[in-house]
Formats: sequence, structure tokens, C-alpha cells
Amino acid sequence: MKILCSTGALIGRPNNRNYRLLAGLAGKLSCDGFEFLMYDTWYEEWREIVKYLKEAALPVPVMHCEKQIGEAISKGGPENLARAFGLFEINCEMAAALGAGKLVVHLWDGLTSDSNFGSNLEAYGELHRMAQAHGIMILVENVVCNVENPMKHWRQLAEEYPEMRFVFDTKMAAFHGELELLYSPEYAWLWQQGHIRHFHVNDYDGGYKEWEKLKTLPIGAGHVDFDKFFAFVRGTGYHGTFTVEATAFDRMGVVNTDMLNRCFAKIRSAMA
Repeated sequence: MKILCSTGALIGRPNNRNYRLLAGLAGKLSCDGFEFLMYDTWYEEWREIVKYLKEAALPVPVMHCEKQIGEAISKGGPENLARAFGLFEINCEMAAALGAGKLVVHLWDGLTSDSNFGSNLEAYGELHRMAQAHGIMILVENVVCNVENPMKHWRQLAEEYPEMRFVFDTKMAAFHGELELLYSPEYAWLWQQGHIRHFHVNDYDGGYKEWEKLKTLPIGAGHVDFDKFFAFVRGTGYHGTFTVEATAFDRMGVVNTDMLNRCFAKIRSAMA
């Protein structure tokens, strides 16, 4: 088992998305490594970022794709898809250079979201092929939907592509009222066929699709029943990766590492 910290929890607009802060923060964190979140402003310097992370010896078992890829796929059409695939190729190259075996992707995103899901469904085949060429496992996240619910789309994807692998985000599931589906016989196939290969462990404090409350909270700051969640996951025999994404920086960019360390400790204790 590996407990990771999202770099997106550490660096954001208040500290200018300065990836050079990561080495200093790493020494204050009790996680086993990082899930590196790619930003759209970093494409021209991605090789320099890889060099920095490797020289700092920061382990990155998981990388999170830059999110506008999903938005371009959702819009569909030759131009948008060509752009999405071009950006995805760079993300694959970066993940491979970092030694990240898993690559999280938002297959749908933005204002278009899942309103054109046929495009997302078809595009996955090409994304999978590209990731395979780099020796990387692509993981589709249960991100928010405007039309349907993520778990319905997961089923559609798995029916079309039996090799599908997913990352389950507790916050996203709670937002859609789908957390209980994880435990239901209806979705037992997710475990029986080994589809879930990673977790984002975040809390949520709102109701069904309560958009103004869609914030990434630390464990215990919302209403997700993590005792039930971890007991279930432990019972499946899962011993893979978990990432904490809770926003840890304030308006001045100061990072609350103590809060993150408490989250890591809770996961270790719950999965022991």
C-alpha cells in the first residue's frame, strides 16, 4: 500500500503553481510519494519539471493528466480530438519519464462535460492505445457529470472496453449520491474484475450536485462515512495506492502540512 499526496493540494494560484516548492514540502510530509498534477501552463517546460522532480528524488507512482484534455474530448470533432490526443501524448511521455505507472485522466470535463458522451466513449480506445505504448495504466476518474452520473458511464465504458481501469474519488461519488453504489451487489463487478486500481480520498460536505459545496476537503471535514468506506475496501483485499487531494494552501499560499499528515495517518490506521 502507498499513500500519496496530490501536488495540486500543495501548489496552486496563491503560490504561483511553483513546483520548486515541492522538495521543501516533501520533508514535512509523512506520505509515501506524490500524485503529480499537470497544469495547462506547464507544457513548454515539462522536461524541466521532470528533471527537477528526479533530481529532488521525489517518488511519483501516479500522475494526474492535465484536465483540459477531457474538455477537448467532450467537445468532440476532428480538431478538438487531435488537440486532446496531442496533449495526452505529452502527458504520457511525462508520466513515463517520471516512472509513474498509473495515469489518471478526466475522460470528460468542462462545461460540455458528459453531454456528448459518445465522443468520450470512442476516444478512450485511442487514449488506451497511447498509454499502452508507454507502458502506463490509464485510470478514468468518476468526475462530475452534467447529464448522467459517473457510475453509469463507468458501466458503459467497461462494457465497451473490458480492460478498463478506474480511480474512485470519494468526494465525486458523494457529490453524485453514488458512494453507496461502491458497496452494492450491482457494482460488485468493479472488484471481481479488478477495475478499481486507485483511490482519491477526499471528504464532501454538501448534498446531491450541490455545486457551491464541491470543494476538496480533508478526511473528517464532511459527511463521508470513512469508517464504512475503509472497512469495505480493506475487505476486498485492496492494497494499492491512495491519494489525498485536500486543498492545503491558504490564500497566501502557506501550506498546512499538519492537516495532510493527519489524513495520511487516518488512512494507515484504517487500512491496517
